[in-house]
Amino acid sequence: MHEGEFAVTGELVTRLVAAQFPHWAGWPLTPVASSGTVNALFRLGTDLVVRLPRVDWSLGATETEGTWLPLLAPRLPVAIPEQVAVGVPGEGYPWPWAVYRWLPGTVPVEDKLTDPLGLAADLAAFVRAMRAVDLADAPAAYRGGGHSLLDPPARAALAGLAGLLDPAELAAIGAALDADLGVPDYAGPPVWLHADLMPGNLLVDSRGRLAAVIDFATLGVGDPSCDLIVAWNLLTPEGREVFRAALGVDEPTWRRGRGRALAIAVIALVYYHQTNPAFAGNARYVIREVLAACDPTKTG
Repeated sequence: MHEGEFAVTGELVTRLVAAQFPHWAGWPLTPVASSGTVNALFRLGTDLVVRLPRVDWSLGATETEGTWLPLLAPRLPVAIPEQVAVGVPGEGYPWPWAVYRWLPGTVPVEDKLTDPLGLAADLAAFVRAMRAVDLADAPAAYRGGGHSLLDPPARAALAGLAGLLDPAELAAIGAALDADLGVPDYAGPPVWLHADLMPGNLLVDSRGRLAAVIDFATLGVGDPSCDLIVAWNLLTPEGREVFRAALGVDEPTWRRGRGRALAIAVIALVYYHQTNPAFAGNARYVIREVLAACDPTKTG
């Protein structure tokens, strides 16, 4: 998916575990099917998962999560990852890596939600709890700055979609970006954010309710609209309204969140349309939902 991506194999992970954590040597190791873009996952036994960066620009995640997850866990209403060991480069693998507790659940899929309204309420509770966190020395969240910073890369990506989308759809996306990225940047106090609430970073239980939130590599403080992207990349129109009402989101914040979601989707679609079908499909969902919401003849 990326230039310079390191090919992580089960054989390599088996050697790393045996060399650095011999008490886990010989445990069954199973690749985890995932649409994730920067980490390879391997289930170790039944209770653990090994997480290894594929690219060098994601290396800070291990340290970030090791520092902040223990502090966040008791403050949040659902399970989050627990880091139990950190590995070092070895066996030909060049970067730090980590072992976490395995969290049960399945990744929700847009258009296939079992309990869309319940899930919307659960997500609002999670976002509300994140915003209530009061921990000193918080890092700046990834993409937690002004939403207008997404405008240049979104415009560049939109130009690259000429062969994938028809001219009318491209024009509609451009107009939606004009409208929502044109809202003034947030000027209030920063709040705590997950900052990457994509479906692949969520786990639901058998009822379709939120069971866990994973991958906190982008955590930090910033514009509260940053965590509203999940309203567009996963929720139904009805669920979106439940989510918004539960958080009490005002119109400027809502539009900043919608603009973020659309910009991220446009960038993702042009980047992943050949290499990550799940990511590309979710990007198309976001585009469809945002354009429908911006069309006065439709609802959503």
